[in-house]
Amino acid sequence: MSQSSTTRRWLAAPPPAPLRTGPEIKRAYPRLRLQVFLGIFIGYAGFYLIRNNIPLVGALLIDDGRLDKVGVGIIANAALIAYGFSKFLSATVSDRSNARYFLPIGLLLSAIANLVIAFVPAVSASLALFAVVMFINGWFQGMGWPPSGRVLVHWFSTNERGIKTSIWNVAHNVGGFAVGALAALGLSLTGNDWKVAFWLPALVAIVVAVVAFVLIRDTPESQGLPPIETFRNDPAKVEVDEEAESKLSMWSVVRKHVLGNRTMVLLALANVFVYALRYGVLTWTPIYLSTVRGASLTGGIAGFSLFELAGIGGTLLCGWASDKIFRGNRSITGIVFMAAVGIAVAVYWLTPQSAPLWVSLVAVTFIGGLIYGPVMLIGLQALDLAPRRVAGTAAGFTGLFGYVLGATLASSGIGLVVENFGWDVAFIMMIGFVGITIVFFALINKDEKAAIEDHRQRSEASI
Repeated sequence: MSQSSTTRRWLAAPPPAPLRTGPEIKRAYPRLRLQVFLGIFIGYAGFYLIRNNIPLVGALLIDDGRLDKVGVGIIANAALIAYGFSKFLSATVSDRSNARYFLPIGLLLSAIANLVIAFVPAVSASLALFAVVMFINGWFQGMGWPPSGRVLVHWFSTNERGIKTSIWNVAHNVGGFAVGALAALGLSLTGNDWKVAFWLPALVAIVVAVVAFVLIRDTPESQGLPPIETFRNDPAKVEVDEEAESKLSMWSVVRKHVLGNRTMVLLALANVFVYALRYGVLTWTPIYLSTVRGASLTGGIAGFSLFELAGIGGTLLCGWASDKIFRGNRSITGIVFMAAVGIAVAVYWLTPQSAPLWVSLVAVTFIGGLIYGPVMLIGLQALDLAPRRVAGTAAGFTGLFGYVLGATLASSGIGLVVENFGWDVAFIMMIGFVGITIVFFALINKDEKAAIEDHRQRSEASI
């Protein structure tokens, strides 16, 4: 047997185990649902410890003469572009792989890349080499979302997935806040040595990878449990002929349900502008606050951390509202939250420089509290509106557009705009992103309403 086939075998999704008895199912299902949820929550938070730490120390790198604003944008963009491609391509592998292995392996490899940045001097001495290593790091980062999406689809059913996904999505913010805290602590202990922002979070991420491996299980069927739709009597929004689909190749299914799906394409385009806005604010907040608002390095990092921390409450509110207030309609929920984001960005931009720094920090907090709702909703819609077999790939497809095109607009694009035209033009561009996103959500809403009505009829028929 070849080494490659051996590798595919141990990484492959485990086959169904013998079905447990009724009493065993009732006892095991709730316990394992909590266990795997904690696994993907903690594991995905770990990815954010080491995803793209350049913005945290960008001001230091600029002051040291290592980089200018465009250089910071190029390096940050290298990681985000790699992540976008990897999120899609890794998803096509992850949808057929064991999530228990896939997620921790990606996290360990990403941690190693961050240690290389910190401890190999040649990397930080060359803009090109720095960007290459961050590109590699971004590729390993793409191994985090797809197995998490796989677990969410297989262990949590349609009518609870909004709330559950919003809770899981908070892992973004927990990890983002934690890396800010770790970086600030490390900088204070090392006399502002920028390398600590890479090696300290990487060591923590290695521990997190081990914890994730212990907790995660792939699918209910692999544990001798029935599918979640059967267990909760809650059919999927999109159902297909599983027997017929199983005869198609993976790429045939991807072409049919993802690349050729109007709704998925609209979601992907919307994601471009949601991510451009998210990273347009997040990537440049430490530099904007320190260079325009006169904040200290620690104050700039505080803005970064508050942006992430506020996303916790906003994401949970968005998930709850989409399930309970808007009755599963994610598109209308997204429109409401994006309109509020636009107002918060305008306040952040138009606050006079003479105003106290806390005013800008409050505005950043509100932006973070609002933008992560739409970020979560697009991934959730992709999971909801695709067959289980390609749910991760569908979400990865939206991520490909968000990170490749959105990251370019946010990192290199905004860096160039600020460098050549100033911050005012950059903020006008970001408010434009809000309006475009709202238009795409409105177009998606037509398709989503039809899926919601079909789900309602099948739910009533199964009672």
